[in-house]
Amino acid sequence: MAERTPKASLALFIALMVLVGLNLRPALSSLAPVLTRIQQETGLSPLAIGALTTLPVLCLGLFAPLAPWLAKRLGPERALAAGLMLLAAGLLLRGVPLITTLFIGTLMVGAAIGVAGTLLPALVKRELPAGADLMTGVYTMALCLGGALGAGLSIPLADWLGAWHLGLASWSLLALIALLAWLALAPHRDEAALPGGGGSMRSVLGQPLAWQVMLLMGLQSSLAYIVFGWLPTLLVARGYGEAEAGWMMGASVMVQLPAALAAPWLARLGRDQRPALLCVLTLSATGFWLLLQATPSLRWLGVILLGLGQGGSFSMALTLIVLRTGNSRLAGKLSGLAQGGGYTLAAMGPLGVGVMLQLGLGLTAITSVLVTICALAAGFALFAGRNRRLEIDDGGKVVTR
Repeated sequence: MAERTPKASLALFIALMVLVGLNLRPALSSLAPVLTRIQQETGLSPLAIGALTTLPVLCLGLFAPLAPWLAKRLGPERALAAGLMLLAAGLLLRGVPLITTLFIGTLMVGAAIGVAGTLLPALVKRELPAGADLMTGVYTMALCLGGALGAGLSIPLADWLGAWHLGLASWSLLALIALLAWLALAPHRDEAALPGGGGSMRSVLGQPLAWQVMLLMGLQSSLAYIVFGWLPTLLVARGYGEAEAGWMMGASVMVQLPAALAAPWLARLGRDQRPALLCVLTLSATGFWLLLQATPSLRWLGVILLGLGQGGSFSMALTLIVLRTGNSRLAGKLSGLAQGGGYTLAAMGPLGVGVMLQLGLGLTAITSVLVTICALAAGFALFAGRNRRLEIDDGGKVVTR
């Protein structure tokens, strides 16, 4: 077999990155549109349904910090393959029509996405160091596309296959395709031969910049997982039909694609990322208000603004991981902290909405909470968006420059 040229290897890695990225959201977004059917068939309470939507996000947070440890022992390529294998197994398990397997499978897919999603930014930093921020936008666009497909096709797949649990399990086919492609074509490098150190996780934890990135990631992610977990339910509460609510969510996630791709370019226009971050968070807050409080005639404007805001804010949060680190090893550690701690915080979002619905609180109260989260995220964006970077000094210590 002829050896691949650098350009061919780069194009192949980008294609693999997109294929893996497509798998990291359907397991989450495909659940929300069928929550009403699950509740009707299983008799789960709103609080239990809230726990079901919270479980994968919490697992993202709990298992993301394991990614640097797995990468060190297995190599990042094998660790990512293990994540894809666990994802496929969890999706297949959700095809068993039992409450227990639904929860266990959901736990498995959350753990898998936590590991794989944490490894990819570091791999992007390693393979594409000069354009890591722009390539993160491409990767985020793949995530958004996967999320849109999961939301939009959830009801049609459930209807076509005859059961909601079979529709959820059908996404395992895409995960298996990604796994086989990654095993056959993924690039392999000797991590020990790469320049630069990564410092210790304790030294990274000692840098305020790392915590600022993590809190921004957590707050904006909580909004994303509230959308994945509850937006169709909230829209049904406003009077929209189940299918229309699913498609509105899917359309909003689809709008995230151009925003995810454009956000890193927008961030390059200024000296830092603060103006871009404030812009996208304002769009998110406006979108939530239009969808849940304004007249229904403005619902599609709300869908568009919410999609632009969430696609841009998630892309920017991931981009900060590569912009705020000097090498791929530091990027891996910051990715583990930002996504581990961030997703653990984000898990409180869908759980909180479930509690509010259980208590009978209305859409006005829920909208106020969502807008407040946007405002808090904007506050941390003012710190995380500054032109600062974690580096390794001459003594091997992590410093902020």
